[in-house]
Amino acid sequence: MRNLPIWLAAVWWGSLSTLGFFVVPMLFMHLPTPAMAGNLAAKLFTAQAAISTVCGLVLLMVFRSDKALAPADIAQSATLFVVGGVLMALLVEFGATPHIVARDNLALWHGLGTGMYVVQWVCAAVVFGKLAKRS
Repeated sequence: MRNLPIWLAAVWWGSLSTLGFFVVPMLFMHLPTPAMAGNLAAKLFTAQAAISTVCGLVLLMVFRSDKALAPADIAQSATLFVVGGVLMALLVEFGATPHIVARDNLALWHGLGTGMYVVQWVCAAVVFGKLAKRS
Protein backbone atom coordinates (compact mmCIF):
# COMPACT_ATOMS: atom_id res chain seq x y z
CA MET A 1 0.00 0.00 0.00
CA ARG A 2 2.94 2.31 0.68
CA ASN A 3 3.94 2.27 -2.99
CA LEU A 4 0.44 3.00 -4.29
CA PRO A 5 1.13 6.64 -5.26
CA ILE A 6 4.15 5.81 -7.41
CA TRP A 7 2.31 2.91 -9.07
CA LEU A 8 -0.63 5.16 -9.89
CA ALA A 9 1.69 7.80 -11.33
CA ALA A 10 3.55 5.15 -13.31
CA VAL A 11 0.34 3.74 -14.79
CA TRP A 12 -0.88 7.24 -15.64
CA TRP A 13 2.33 8.41 -17.29
CA GLY A 14 3.10 5.04 -18.90
CA SER A 15 -0.36 4.67 -20.42
CA LEU A 16 -0.23 8.21 -21.82
CA SER A 17 3.22 7.54 -23.29
CA THR A 18 2.30 4.18 -24.79
CA LEU A 19 -0.95 5.32 -26.34
CA GLY A 20 0.08 8.74 -27.56
CA PHE A 21 3.57 8.02 -28.78
CA PHE A 22 3.36 4.41 -29.93
CA VAL A 23 -0.12 2.91 -30.37
CA VAL A 24 -1.91 5.76 -32.16
CA PRO A 25 0.93 6.45 -34.62
CA MET A 26 1.00 2.71 -35.39
CA LEU A 27 -2.74 2.79 -36.13
CA PHE A 28 -2.25 5.50 -38.73
CA MET A 29 0.69 3.63 -40.26
CA HIS A 30 -0.99 0.23 -40.50
CA LEU A 31 -4.75 0.63 -40.89
CA PRO A 32 -6.06 0.99 -44.45
CA THR A 33 -7.55 4.49 -44.09
CA PRO A 34 -6.99 7.47 -41.80
CA ALA A 35 -10.73 7.42 -40.98
CA MET A 36 -10.46 3.88 -39.60
CA ALA A 37 -7.38 4.81 -37.59
CA GLY A 38 -9.02 7.98 -36.30
CA ASN A 39 -12.16 6.18 -35.17
CA LEU A 40 -10.15 3.58 -33.26
CA ALA A 41 -7.84 6.25 -31.85
CA ALA A 42 -10.85 8.18 -30.54
CA LYS A 43 -12.06 5.10 -28.67
CA LEU A 44 -8.60 4.51 -27.21
CA PHE A 45 -8.28 8.14 -26.14
CA THR A 46 -11.66 7.87 -24.37
CA ALA A 47 -10.34 4.88 -22.43
CA GLN A 48 -7.16 6.84 -21.69
CA ALA A 49 -9.18 9.77 -20.34
CA ALA A 50 -10.88 7.36 -17.93
CA ILE A 51 -7.52 5.91 -16.83
CA SER A 52 -6.09 9.41 -16.34
CA THR A 53 -9.11 10.57 -14.36
CA VAL A 54 -9.17 7.53 -12.08
CA CYS A 55 -5.40 7.63 -11.45
CA GLY A 56 -5.55 11.37 -10.76
CA LEU A 57 -8.53 11.19 -8.43
CA VAL A 58 -7.07 8.29 -6.46
CA LEU A 59 -3.75 10.16 -6.21
CA LEU A 60 -5.59 13.19 -4.83
CA MET A 61 -7.40 11.00 -2.29
CA VAL A 62 -4.11 9.38 -1.26
CA PHE A 63 -2.43 12.79 -0.92
CA ARG A 64 -5.29 14.03 1.29
CA SER A 65 -5.64 10.91 3.44
CA ASP A 66 -4.44 10.68 7.01
CA LYS A 67 -2.23 7.74 6.14
CA ALA A 68 1.13 9.11 5.03
CA LEU A 69 1.48 7.20 1.76
CA ALA A 70 3.24 10.23 0.29
CA PRO A 71 5.28 12.76 2.27
CA ALA A 72 3.37 16.01 2.79
CA ASP A 73 5.88 18.14 0.87
CA ILE A 74 5.71 15.87 -2.19
CA ALA A 75 1.92 15.55 -1.99
CA GLN A 76 1.54 19.32 -1.76
CA SER A 77 3.84 20.08 -4.69
CA ALA A 78 2.41 17.27 -6.85
CA THR A 79 -1.25 18.15 -6.24
CA LEU A 80 -1.23 21.06 -8.70
CA PHE A 81 0.17 18.81 -11.43
CA VAL A 82 -2.37 16.08 -10.72
CA VAL A 83 -5.24 18.57 -10.93
CA GLY A 84 -3.77 20.08 -14.10
CA GLY A 85 -3.34 16.69 -15.72
CA VAL A 86 -6.86 15.54 -14.90
CA LEU A 87 -8.24 18.86 -16.13
CA MET A 88 -6.38 18.39 -19.43
CA ALA A 89 -7.74 14.85 -19.78
CA LEU A 90 -11.29 16.07 -19.28
CA LEU A 91 -10.85 19.03 -21.62
CA VAL A 92 -9.52 16.76 -24.36
CA GLU A 93 -12.32 14.24 -23.87
CA PHE A 94 -15.25 16.63 -23.58
CA GLY A 95 -13.90 19.71 -25.35
CA ALA A 96 -11.66 18.74 -28.26
CA THR A 97 -12.67 15.15 -29.04
CA PRO A 98 -16.28 15.87 -30.07
CA HIS A 99 -15.01 18.45 -32.58
CA ILE A 100 -12.31 16.11 -33.89
CA VAL A 101 -14.76 13.22 -34.33
CA ALA A 102 -17.21 15.55 -36.11
CA ARG A 103 -14.31 16.76 -38.29
CA ASP A 104 -15.26 20.32 -37.30
CA ASN A 105 -12.26 22.54 -38.09
CA LEU A 106 -10.11 19.44 -37.73
CA ALA A 107 -6.70 21.15 -37.84
CA LEU A 108 -7.58 23.54 -35.02
CA TRP A 109 -9.19 20.99 -32.70
CA HIS A 110 -6.60 18.31 -33.40
CA GLY A 111 -3.85 20.80 -32.59
CA LEU A 112 -5.55 21.89 -29.38
CA GLY A 113 -6.26 18.29 -28.37
CA THR A 114 -2.67 17.28 -29.06
CA GLY A 115 -1.36 20.25 -27.07
CA MET A 116 -3.57 19.43 -24.09
CA TYR A 117 -2.51 15.76 -24.31
CA VAL A 118 1.15 16.80 -24.17
CA VAL A 119 0.48 19.08 -21.19
CA GLN A 120 -1.26 16.16 -19.46
CA TRP A 121 1.74 13.93 -20.27
CA VAL A 122 4.11 16.52 -18.75
CA CYS A 123 1.93 16.80 -15.63
CA ALA A 124 1.93 13.02 -15.20
CA ALA A 125 5.70 12.91 -15.76
CA VAL A 126 6.28 15.57 -13.09
CA VAL A 127 4.10 13.69 -10.58
CA PHE A 128 5.87 10.43 -11.38
CA GLY A 129 9.26 12.13 -11.07
CA LYS A 130 8.43 13.71 -7.71
CA LEU A 131 7.20 10.40 -6.31
CA ALA A 132 10.12 8.45 -7.79
CA LYS A 133 12.63 10.78 -6.07
CA ARG A 134 11.09 9.81 -2.76
CA SER A 135 11.62 6.11 -3.45
